Amino acid sequence: MFPSEDIITDAFSSHTPRPHIQRSRDHVVKRREVFTAWSVVEDTKKKADALAKEATHEFEVVSQKAQAKAGKIEPWTPKYYAACTFGGMLACGLTHTAVTPLDLVKCRRQVDPRLYKSNMQAFGKIRAAEGIRGIFTGWGPTFFGYSAQGAFKYGGYEFFKKFYSDLVGAENANRWKTSLYLTASASAELIADLALCPFEAVKVRMQTTIPPDFRSTFGGISTIISKEGTAGLYKGLYPLWGRQIPYTMMKFASFETIVEMIYTSLPGKKSDYGKGAQTGVAFTGGYLAGILCAIVSHPADVMVSKLNANRQAGEAFGAAMSRIYKDIGFKGLWNGLPVRIVMIGTLTGLQWMIYDSFKIFMGLPTTGGGPVAEEKKEQ
Repeated sequence: MFPSEDIITDAFSSHTPRPHIQRSRDHVVKRREVFTAWSVVEDTKKKADALAKEATHEFEVVSQKAQAKAGKIEPWTPKYYAACTFGGMLACGLTHTAVTPLDLVKCRRQVDPRLYKSNMQAFGKIRAAEGIRGIFTGWGPTFFGYSAQGAFKYGGYEFFKKFYSDLVGAENANRWKTSLYLTASASAELIADLALCPFEAVKVRMQTTIPPDFRSTFGGISTIISKEGTAGLYKGLYPLWGRQIPYTMMKFASFETIVEMIYTSLPGKKSDYGKGAQTGVAFTGGYLAGILCAIVSHPADVMVSKLNANRQAGEAFGAAMSRIYKDIGFKGLWNGLPVRIVMIGTLTGLQWMIYDSFKIFMGLPTTGGGPVAEEKKEQ
């Protein structure tokens, strides 16, 4: 006799998991996996928060020690301007040096647009031919030049902003604050470029000659002086002013305006926000200002690169400008703009963040966010 269908079904079922039991097991496994992942995320978040708190605490401790050593810094005093000068030196020197590879590609493409088809190809070719060190060609004069320029630019801006404000009176200063920002920044940059120009001459020649004409910053300065005299270090001064003064005017005036607009759109006052939030606003305002700066100053930037690389001995400034423009045309004045927008936007945002972070470190208020008179009162 054959076993009944019921017996066969029961026997089969005893060896095969039932569907609802299998689903239940799958659900338990999935829940365990989800909870495990959630636990890892939570642990990582807690560790990050702990590190952030520890870093903030250490920053506060070091900041308090520095403030105690420096003593109280009164606004608009020599000590205040010295602090702003040092902050500007850090902001510009560090950021410009960090983006040296971008600057190298920009300068080479400005001088010879046929050299590389794209930025990525440029990095690949430079690395293959000159190694990692080659990608940072010109970092020395960049560091020294922009440290000096940043010191005079930021320190000078703070000085001239107060000087012109006192000259026209508080009421007019607030009424015409944008004009005040433009005038103060232009005055500061006029002086700052005198410090930058010799290093810029060495940097451009290092970056636009293959292999580089100079092996070191001060060796390059000595070589130029011995061959062309001191004037050789300043043959790019006029186009440098033409590039840097509009750039800095846009940089400071647009930054102040953008930061004020950001705080106006937020609930509460600037003083209601913590140090981290204020430096975040500084980076955002700086990045947006940097994009505008890059566009305004780019044609002059191309001319600076061309003049330092191709100006002939004894050639008049006007004649050199005319000859170069005939060679490259109006379109050539915009070579390298996309990479410069990325470079200038990033470094300008970082500059303002570093500068305002240093001001916070020394117990000073951050830049921008209100009328000139209100800033004075806060400080």
